[in-house]
Amino acid sequence: MRTIDLLAFVAFPYLCLAVFAVGHSYRYLTDRYAWNSHGSELIEKKTLFFGSYLFHFGILGTLAGHATGLLIPQTVFDMVGIDTAAHTALAHHGGRVVGFAAFFGVMILLARRLFIKRIRLMTTATDFAVLFGLAFVTGVGTYDVFFGGFHVLDTIAPWIRGILTLQPDPSLMADVPLQYKLHILAAFALLAFSPFTRLVHIWSVPLFYLQTAGGGLRRGGRVRGSGFRKKKFGVQRFTVQELEYGSGFSDSTVQRQKLFFRFLTVNQERCSNPEP
Repeated sequence: MRTIDLLAFVAFPYLCLAVFAVGHSYRYLTDRYAWNSHGSELIEKKTLFFGSYLFHFGILGTLAGHATGLLIPQTVFDMVGIDTAAHTALAHHGGRVVGFAAFFGVMILLARRLFIKRIRLMTTATDFAVLFGLAFVTGVGTYDVFFGGFHVLDTIAPWIRGILTLQPDPSLMADVPLQYKLHILAAFALLAFSPFTRLVHIWSVPLFYLQTAGGGLRRGGRVRGSGFRKKKFGVQRFTVQELEYGSGFSDSTVQRQKLFFRFLTVNQERCSNPEP
């Protein structure tokens, strides 16, 4: 067994998973008030709507397909009447739909960040790195499901189960084509990078909506069941006064939110008083 195989398919996955777990925990404990997607829907909504919904539909379907197809052994599918051929066909046809949706959606989001000037000005290098990373992972994965034709149930699937059960067997990846290896390694790298980006919002499920009566939102006033406030531009987490004094928030969070409000104010003044 080559050293490169041990590093790539044993050491690297565990390193990425460790950074993912520790990084997200540390980020939550030290900067929980910046635990969101820092969305730009106040600047531009139409392109964001189509790109975001396509991407989230595709990526959630992809994650569900990977979890059921790779983590559940084929013997379980055989017990319910789904043989290997049917399992593979289902994975290919379903994967093409959700994979294309995820890739096309992230390309819309990337184009929005690149070609809409106001959005580009508020986009950081980290944001671009995340989008290019997602485009690469979803693009290579979609290419594999359309043109790869490699049988993963006897190779990649038992390998990933071995990683999770602490019984890794890198020899299972020896005959896997290069594009599949690139897809897997890039996905693990993206997991390790996620705690330092806006991808932390994957944990921010608005469960308080389920506890609100009558839909939870009403015009004006407060949002029932939460500490959010209903403002002119939608539901906001903080007031301008709270940001000004920075009570209870980390310095980095206060600075980001102040810059964002200043950006909105300047653009509103430019729209109200256009140059001749």
